[in-house]
Parts: sequence; C-alpha cells; structure tokens
Amino acid sequence: MKKKLAVVAFGGNALLRAGQKGTIEEQETNVHDTCNNLTALIEQDYNIVIGHGNGPQVGNILLRNIAGHKMFDLPLMPLDICGAYSQGFIGYIIEQQMRNVLESKKMKRDILTLVTQVLVDKHDKAFQNPTKPIGPYYTKEELEALKKENPDDVYAEDPKGRGFRKVVASPNPVEILNKNSIEKLARDGNIVITVGGGGIPAFYVKPGEMQGIDAVIDKDLASSMLATQINADEFYVLTDVPKVFINFNKPNQQALDVITVADAKKHLDDGQFTEGSMAPKIRAAIQFIERGGKKCVITESKELGKDNVGTQIVAK
Repeated sequence: MKKKLAVVAFGGNALLRAGQKGTIEEQETNVHDTCNNLTALIEQDYNIVIGHGNGPQVGNILLRNIAGHKMFDLPLMPLDICGAYSQGFIGYIIEQQMRNVLESKKMKRDILTLVTQVLVDKHDKAFQNPTKPIGPYYTKEELEALKKENPDDVYAEDPKGRGFRKVVASPNPVEILNKNSIEKLARDGNIVITVGGGGIPAFYVKPGEMQGIDAVIDKDLASSMLATQINADEFYVLTDVPKVFINFNKPNQQALDVITVADAKKHLDDGQFTEGSMAPKIRAAIQFIERGGKKCVITESKELGKDNVGTQIVAK
C-alpha cells in the first residue's frame, strides 16, 4: 500500500514560546516536544515533509548583523542571506531533535535539511506596498540618517509608538524550487525539512539570471504551495490551540470541527481571524484544498494521530 505524504508546517510555538528568551536550549526543548508528537503520523506510516517559521530567529540575525556593521564595520548581509542563515540553523535543530526522538523510539529514517529558494513574481503588487516589519526600532532622528544611507528602503511607524521599522514586501510564492527532488526524497522515506521561514525569496532579473530579493514569504502559504507542488495527500498547520475558534476569547467562543472552504472564506471576510495569527493559516488551508488537496488540518502538535483531530477544512 502506498504511503500517504503529509506536509507539516511548524508554527512559531514549535520553536519559541511566549515568555522565553529564545536560547538554543529552549528552542531544542520545544522542537523535541513537537517532533515527539509528530511521530504519531510516522507511526501511522506517513511520509513527512516539514516546513517551519523563522520570525524571531531571522530578526535576531538582523540585529546581530546591524550591530556588527555599526561596531566593527562588517558588511551588511541582505535579507535573503539572513533567511538562508536561519534556514540552516533552524533546520539543524529540527533535524537533530527529530533524530533523537526517532532513535529513542527505535525508529529509523534519514532526515535532510534543504536550504530552499522560493520563486516570487517581481511584479507582485506586494512590492509596491511593503507591509512586513523587520529588524530593530529606530527613532525619528535615526530614521533620517538611514534614509540618506539607503534611500530605497521603506520604513513605517509602529502603531504602539515604539519607533520606526523597516518594512519589506510579502509576495505570494509562485514555485518551490527543487520541488521534484523534495517529493522524491520524501516518497523514498526520508524526512525532509524545507521552505524554512517561507523560503528564500528569489526572482528572475532576466531569463537565466536569478537573484534573491528583500522580502518575506508567509511560511504557511509557502508550505501550502509546497504541499500542492509535491502532490501531498494531507497538509497540517501546527499552532498553539487544538482547534480553530470563531469569536475567540469571547463568551460565545466556538470551536470549529469541520468547515468548508466557503465557510472559511466567510469567517475571513467577517474578521474572525486576525492577521499575523490565524488568518494566514486559514488562507493556506483554503489554497491547498482549492488546488486539489485532499485534507487540511489546523491543530496543535499533541493532537496529531488522534481521531477527528483539530479543525479540518474541506472542499464542500
């Protein structure tokens, strides 16, 4: 019998939790817990591909990058290079902890981390309206100096009054590069860690000439695109709640067990899901199902393997 192929998108909670400083030891413990829960699918004979976020980690890389530039005149690394950097070290942590978990359970699978580029469209409207804040906060005086140094950069004032931050585009993913190899590796029984942080955004300057670009791709949308392009049977979006809720944290809060794509779109339009939290996960689920995916589930990792797990999004 052919094994099912599942793409599992690790949410930020899988790496770093509220109130933590972000030490490597904390991240290793969190990842170990998530990987331990993920074995529920492996025990059910799934082939697995893992996607993950990188928000806090790439932010810290940017801060170190800027500090090194100011203090020691080290060359600044562009955002795409910072993204590649984060993919490498986060993938290493996931790979190592996944291996530790499998060995403790007497299970054997090779685990590979792939530094992954994701093609974006240079004409995507997101590039005309950058909205994704990255890096440190700056004062108004610092901002004036930055604009003189890098006139093409765009900055936005923080709504909580903490200063100004650089904002970059968040374009839609178009193609996951090396998708055929990712699928083959996974179907051969290897656990593949890929599209970290939504992938490294890249575009064609002209035919045959590709380069990275200052942008951030949503990791859930990239994982959804990956699931489609490698013909995955199922797509799991891991978060810090067991199910999706409407009227979240209100007296009339309601957990959703199974919802159609039409219902999911209606809840999005009604503002039930916040940006930067559940909204992109719902969009990623919708896209996977609309592109022919069979099953998408949003849940927390400890629910994996159970019957009627999480919130399932279905076609109709």
